[in-house]
Amino acid sequence: MNSRLRETAEYMRGKTLVISGATRGIGKAILYKFAQNGVNVAFTYNKNEEEAKNIINDVESKYNIKAKAYPLNVLEPEQYIELFKQIDDDFNRVDFFISNAIIYGKSVAGGFAPFMRLKPKGLNNIYTATVLAFVVGSQEATKRMKEVGGGSIVTLSSTGNLVYMPNYAGHGSSKNAVETIVKYAAQELGEFGIRVNAVSGGPIDTDALKAFPDYEVVKATVEEESPLNRMGTPDDLAGAAFFLCDNTQSSWLTGQTIVIDGGTTFR
Repeated sequence: MNSRLRETAEYMRGKTLVISGATRGIGKAILYKFAQNGVNVAFTYNKNEEEAKNIINDVESKYNIKAKAYPLNVLEPEQYIELFKQIDDDFNRVDFFISNAIIYGKSVAGGFAPFMRLKPKGLNNIYTATVLAFVVGSQEATKRMKEVGGGSIVTLSSTGNLVYMPNYAGHGSSKNAVETIVKYAAQELGEFGIRVNAVSGGPIDTDALKAFPDYEVVKATVEEESPLNRMGTPDDLAGAAFFLCDNTQSSWLTGQTIVIDGGTTFR
């Protein structure tokens, strides 16, 4: 192991990550990336309790870390307040918070639509899950990070606020809002040793994307437009999220959005 890897391993070992929506896709890839590096994980799920239990058993046996799962509905962000109290009982510290959980399906009806069919309820749901959940979760995480001398907060964003995507106005505008919130939080939390950043992904091949009716069109377009000729994967974003939490490599990086898009936004 070279000195850089050793330094990262020493920094990460024994710390605790809190991440929302980690039973599949991007969240699951991030969870495994941290667990592989000796980080304990407290993660949320919406409905798939069985998969959450499978993940706990897998990462605890493979990586000798502690893992716990908690139900969370991101359309009710105030749930984070009681959730973090449970985390306090199960873990002795919180070092990293990653806001990843998203909504799709019926919850985004009226939000995932052409402009003339957008409805307040669907738009409000997307904003709540994207922005308000990030705010409340980050506030609760910050209270714990102050006690251990700092930490890192990351939200997942999307290049849908940089380039046009059909039916994506609700999501794109909310991602734009959360990236602005990141900048404000970074300014105000820096004095506590807390860094706040975003990872903005181009279309990533996940179950959530596959739920969109135009998935095949999106996939074909991305593969054609990317100089790398492929869709992004959850692992592509997991590495960026880990980098932003690794104080040995990104200690002066805050208030920023890292774009992981396979080169698709420069067209």
